[in-house]
Amino acid sequence: MNTVPKSVSKLSRQILTHPSLHWNIWTIGVIGVAVLIATPILVVLSSIFTNQSETWEHLATTVLPTYVINSLLLMLGVSVGVLVIGVGTAWLVTMCDFVGSRVFEWALLLPLAAPAYLLAYTYTDVLDYFGPVQTFLRGVFGWESATDYWFPNVRSLWGAIAMMSFVLYPYVYLLSRVTFLEQSVCTQEASRSLGCNPWQSFVKVALPLARPAITAGLALALMETLNDFGTVQYFGVPTFTTGIYRTWFGNGERLAATQLAAVLMMFILSLILLERWSRRQARYYQTSSPFQRLSTYKLEGVRGLLAWLSCCLPIVLGLLIPGALLVQMTLENMAETLDQQFLPLALNSLLLATLTAGLAVLLSLFLVYGLRLSGTPVMRFGVRIAAMGYAIPGSVIAVGILIPLAQVEGAIAPLLQNWFNLPGSFLQGTITALIFAYLVRFLAVSLGSVESGLAKIKPSFDDAAHSLGHSARSTLAKVHAPMMGGSLLTALMLVFVDVMKELPATIVIQPPNFDTLAVRVYRYASDERLVEAAAPALAIVLVGLLPVIFLSWQIAQSRLRSTD
Repeated sequence: MNTVPKSVSKLSRQILTHPSLHWNIWTIGVIGVAVLIATPILVVLSSIFTNQSETWEHLATTVLPTYVINSLLLMLGVSVGVLVIGVGTAWLVTMCDFVGSRVFEWALLLPLAAPAYLLAYTYTDVLDYFGPVQTFLRGVFGWESATDYWFPNVRSLWGAIAMMSFVLYPYVYLLSRVTFLEQSVCTQEASRSLGCNPWQSFVKVALPLARPAITAGLALALMETLNDFGTVQYFGVPTFTTGIYRTWFGNGERLAATQLAAVLMMFILSLILLERWSRRQARYYQTSSPFQRLSTYKLEGVRGLLAWLSCCLPIVLGLLIPGALLVQMTLENMAETLDQQFLPLALNSLLLATLTAGLAVLLSLFLVYGLRLSGTPVMRFGVRIAAMGYAIPGSVIAVGILIPLAQVEGAIAPLLQNWFNLPGSFLQGTITALIFAYLVRFLAVSLGSVESGLAKIKPSFDDAAHSLGHSARSTLAKVHAPMMGGSLLTALMLVFVDVMKELPATIVIQPPNFDTLAVRVYRYASDERLVEAAAPALAIVLVGLLPVIFLSWQIAQSRLRSTD
């Protein structure tokens, strides 16, 4: 029996385990993931170059101007709301000392746990004609009908702006506060030595330096605004997301819906360019340690009370009031809201969220580690493409996925019908398609956390592992992954919660007879059955609080470390 010479065997092992071969394998994998993530986006963008149908021409001359105007007004209103609340509260808790300021540092993030559509449902129940607020006012002032007084209609554009502002301002608050903490103590002291009062120091020094971070937070908030479906649909505000859904399912015009999605992407791309441009302006230097404690302004009396109210109201309006109402409705109507359907709905949501979060973390780890092995321009470009899905609204991603899946079904269905008894739609409207949509949208969320965790591990650990004979995969599994436990857990938790709250993509791709908590809340609320929607809505809020509380705890710990 012939045997392979030891020298040849050793050479073969060296070739197979050579780092460059692993890099090629990682590169191919990263590019493959990037292509999958980019496919729905490219499908939507390609619709711009297709022949315009009569339905699209009708939409362009009738409802498209309304969609554009309402979307712009919504963005404008939410911009004002999140900037005033986010920047104002960030400055107060960072640079001022008043009663409760240390608690507000982390508590101001809590409204991020509640989706805007849940606030829309609860505040409608409170502020409608038969709600407790108007009923109380009629009892106090003796009004007998709606003609005797005027009360603002919450189901309106301004109502949608208010709901979104209450839950999206934490994006601006978080980035603004981090920037205020990192600003140079010398810069602040110089402004004071030149006679600037607190307001002048804020407007002339702190605000210009924080502009890039504020713009980045604002861009995130506006992307979520354009992604919203439940709030604007419930309030009857026609926007691109409601138009896409109505055109797709109401009129059955997939091409026109895709072209509407392409127009919506133009808004998103504009926001991305704005955010990138703002980052290029972030070229200033600090002359002191960011951990050097800033001297704060002591606020007492009326000023302290106003500061306390300014920080307390967003929390009360954005979380405590809707949360308390959901708890009350759930406890008072246990039999109706915690019915036999609640547990299957919760299990469906948990299944989708768990599978998506696990896959997202694995893919993120693969992408980031591949980039660490080979930081070539091709790898960097692939990872950047894979991370762009978060900027795209869920409704757009859903449309971009269903179109190619329908084409694939049409091509292979005749071939498979002879061997398998397949349903009419075996790719569209499936759990696989839905998880794919979630991955396209939320992969960037886990990617950021995993990337930051891996960046903290020194390259010397890689060299030590390789010197001991570990391959790239072995190093990742036995060295890096255990050291990144906190980052991986954070990524898993963030994606899990985002999937639990996601509504637009779920509504469009929803498998038959497979409801989730978010879909059931939407359907119950649309039928004015808010009592039945209470328990599913409360479950979404409670799950959403987990990463927010974790992030708040980290902020509190960083504050303690910075003052040591």
